[in-house]
Amino acid sequence: MAITMNLYYTGEGGAARAFAEEMEASGVADAVRAEEGNVSYRYFQPLDDPETVLLIDSWADQGALDAHHASPMMGAIAELREKYDLHMRAERFVTDEEGMPGRDAAFLRK
Repeated sequence: MAITMNLYYTGEGGAARAFAEEMEASGVADAVRAEEGNVSYRYFQPLDDPETVLLIDSWADQGALDAHHASPMMGAIAELREKYDLHMRAERFVTDEEGMPGRDAAFLRK
């Protein structure tokens, strides 16, 4: 059962995008991707909201996510959030093992 977190970072004057760019350039994002149990860690920007960046962050299970939250990476991430004065909101999703590819496959174009 994988866990996916959608984290919305919002700031002013391009701060959210600058945060994501620094996460990538500094190697912090790559360090998170290298953590045991990380499935995906990617930033996106909504077309209708240039002051928000979306992080889609997936983990193999709750134990992997808990280990990430206890890791030194969280301190680095928190420092950058403060630097850019970002506010956050989160959504949490748990993989529906029987939903894919079964029920939803007919709606996907490959």
